[in-house]
Amino acid sequence: MIWLTFALVPNQSAQYFMVSLDQINLFSLVYIVVSIPLSFLATWMMDTHGLRFTLILGSWLNMLGALLRFLGTRMGNGVKDLFAVVVFGQVLGATAQPLIIFTPTKLAALWFPEHQRATANMITSMSNPLGIVLTNIISPLLTQTPQQIPNLLLVYALPACIICCLTTVGIRSSVPPTPPSASAESSGSEPFFQGIKLLLRNKAYLVLLLCFGSGVAVFTCFFMFLVQILCVQGYSNDFAGLCGVLFIVFGVVGAGALGLYVDKTKKFIEVTKVNMSFTALASIAFSVVSLMPQQKAAVATICSLFGFFVFSIYPVAMELSVECSYPVGEATSAGLLFISGQLLSVLYVFILQAFTVRLADSPLSTCGAEILSWKVPMLVLAGLCTLFTCFFVLFFNTRYRRLEAEEQATCGSSATSGQPKNLLTDS
Repeated sequence: MIWLTFALVPNQSAQYFMVSLDQINLFSLVYIVVSIPLSFLATWMMDTHGLRFTLILGSWLNMLGALLRFLGTRMGNGVKDLFAVVVFGQVLGATAQPLIIFTPTKLAALWFPEHQRATANMITSMSNPLGIVLTNIISPLLTQTPQQIPNLLLVYALPACIICCLTTVGIRSSVPPTPPSASAESSGSEPFFQGIKLLLRNKAYLVLLLCFGSGVAVFTCFFMFLVQILCVQGYSNDFAGLCGVLFIVFGVVGAGALGLYVDKTKKFIEVTKVNMSFTALASIAFSVVSLMPQQKAAVATICSLFGFFVFSIYPVAMELSVECSYPVGEATSAGLLFISGQLLSVLYVFILQAFTVRLADSPLSTCGAEILSWKVPMLVLAGLCTLFTCFFVLFFNTRYRRLEAEEQATCGSSATSGQPKNLLTDS
């Protein structure tokens, strides 16, 4: 919610702070830039100090950042000071992101047995899109005029304070009393830097690293620029917010269905490849329909399909990263994927902004004073998404190392107990 606060109301924000749209985009971009170096620290912290310490620290930083953003609108001495204080609050909130967003894979591995891990990962991973859904509803609804920006920041600060209190009081342990699986007993057993070296020598993981990072970048650009893309053709901020909500809601539905499916079948590779292919097709369709005026039904439908496919990949790919990199710690393997996504997001944002063209006039525009053409950037984004999808489908293949290790541990235990062995077939 803190990340995309201003992305859904860019014109009102630009008028309130008296800055350009590029400077308003800085609020979203700072989350990406700040999290890149801090992701290494967050990964090390989670594998070394555990979930409890990491989550509590992240919740406190998130709360302090949200409060500083609100207080900045009350204490700034002049417009420039006001903007700088709010940006600093955004930076503080951005430091909390990697501490929290890496936890689903680690949580699933430590607290759930192998037949529930993908579902648990899916449920916890969906907390991020839930926040995005609320942002898509709250920001346009509460910010009809620039003067309402301070009230909007207060609304976002309140839940951050509540969640911080709940996290501090409610989380009592990093691990359960009894490990739920054989891999949970040795989770994070590889030293951090040794794990990094193993990942960088793992060809399958490197392919996933690059292609998953591209998918995260596509998602980031979609939400950062959605309002600016649609307003050129006369679509309102409320409609853009609706499209964002549909994107997330259908994504959650897809993630839920796929989480249950891969928990039962363990077909991580097949599911990821099929969904990435449909994601590429959806990105192409969006690049076309988003440039058409008076096509609300088509735009909303494509956004729904886009979300259904691109979002459902996320928890499955996180589990796949652990399967292809075991025994490297879950936070390390998932953390590098996140870093890849942030790096490529920065690159994609600058590429897309470089291809925008300022329009002198647009009869249908609801963008305000600054109108940009997104025709070429949308085609470039669809091309990049398609390129990396083809690369993944053609070159990714791996064994399920964690499942194999758990099966071997089970077979060894059965042999010790005098029970017949169940040999794992190659995946």
